[in-house]
Amino acid sequence: MPDGRVSPERTVWVLGDQLNVGFSALATASPATHRVLMVESRAKVMSKSWHIQRAHLVICAMRRFAEQLRADGWHVDYRRTSSLAVGLREHRAEFAPVAVEVMEPASWSALNMVRANDCVVVRGNQFLCHYDDFGAWKADWLTGRKTFKMEDFYRWQRRRLGYLMDGDQPVSGLWNHDAENREPPPKDAAGRWPAPLVDDLDDLDHEVIAELRPHCVGDDPIGLWATTREGALRRLRHFIDVLLPGFGPHEDAMTTQSWHLAHSMLSPYLNIGLLTPAEVCDAVQQAFDEGRVPVASAEGFIRQVIGWREYVWGLYWDSMPDYADMNALNATRALPPLFTGGTTSMRCMSTVMGEIREHGWAHHIQRLMLIGNLSLTAGIDPKLLTDWMWANFVDGAEWVMVPNVIGMSQYADGGIMATKPYASGGAYIHKMSDYCKGCRYDRAKRTDDDACPFTTLYWDFMMRHQDRFVRNPRVAQQVRAAQKLSDIDAVREHAVTVLRRLDAGEL
Repeated sequence: MPDGRVSPERTVWVLGDQLNVGFSALATASPATHRVLMVESRAKVMSKSWHIQRAHLVICAMRRFAEQLRADGWHVDYRRTSSLAVGLREHRAEFAPVAVEVMEPASWSALNMVRANDCVVVRGNQFLCHYDDFGAWKADWLTGRKTFKMEDFYRWQRRRLGYLMDGDQPVSGLWNHDAENREPPPKDAAGRWPAPLVDDLDDLDHEVIAELRPHCVGDDPIGLWATTREGALRRLRHFIDVLLPGFGPHEDAMTTQSWHLAHSMLSPYLNIGLLTPAEVCDAVQQAFDEGRVPVASAEGFIRQVIGWREYVWGLYWDSMPDYADMNALNATRALPPLFTGGTTSMRCMSTVMGEIREHGWAHHIQRLMLIGNLSLTAGIDPKLLTDWMWANFVDGAEWVMVPNVIGMSQYADGGIMATKPYASGGAYIHKMSDYCKGCRYDRAKRTDDDACPFTTLYWDFMMRHQDRFVRNPRVAQQVRAAQKLSDIDAVREHAVTVLRRLDAGEL
């Protein structure tokens, strides 16, 4: 070796979403005994029409992490090859390690790949609840019960991890402050929330952008998404100090006056390892203990991390591989043009699609109650929607999108994850946003050319699936209301026109 050290005999393989020296396989290795392998896969880059900000984030973060490891004394073999398996094979041919160790990958297919290639798979610590522990909790919870829900898991997590707790009970007396966190956007939303941090682009950024531009979609990166741990930590501090105190009340709101509101936008860093859930939640707990953050904001955010995020992770591993192909409502419609660059007169969808194109991001209500809602009521194939969201969001990953789309958003799992389909008409969008003002469509109309497509499709959806949903106590009332509408036949006839225009890119 150039520095005279003995070449390591073992290899630790660091995948592109495991960029943290504290993760298990790397944390238990040493530069004296292990070489680091990192593989940049052309097959992965070419597998989807990735949003360029998603691909740029991962590739830049990988290359910068490799340089940091080298600076810390590690031997790093960074390969840019046709596939992960080819990169591993080439590494073995050159270095002949006695073993290749890798932390458990985040996807079912990647786990099968590393096992098939004789890697030593190390139990992961990227999440606060390992999926084996999730399975054990689920089995114990279902003893004497028929169902399990996120709220049940979240309370178990709170007790186990100790966040916002006073002994065995929540510090505020309430487990969930969701009722306090559903305010619509204020009329003075403009300038209410400080702009996100942005870093200057350097030569590496520009190099990666040039490589990706020919086969990616979306607007070029501007430095919004950090590609180093230091940058991710700055954004964590910015969120805690500036945004978290006001996070709770408007976390479900949508407005044309701010695309980010008080959302943390930390999920991309959690999903690739630049931040860990423990350090994020510890920072929130500390801010609450110091009296800098109200409990509703602290609880609302911690619930997203230790509750929802970890529940999605556990459910993915508990249900795969069959879960990704579930389609309980037999939805088969292709993605309409507005998902792939087309235009629309629906002000809500035009706004959110423009924000995704510009930033590669939208918050959870935009994902669920705009994109997901339209896809659900229009009958779009849930697998196509899963792939689209995976490719177009900077925090996209298979484990994220499969449960969130198949289960929560599209009810394609038949109710395993959600107790009801998350469908709504224009009234909900009007209540929680300012999108309806100035829109050519009227949220109150079910028929006529200017009827809100969400409203028309909502009632048609309830009728299309009336036999199933009339037996669901959470939506049976809406089904019966649909059946009693005096103009329901006209609504259903108009829905055919709406769907035809959606397919043609004419809405």
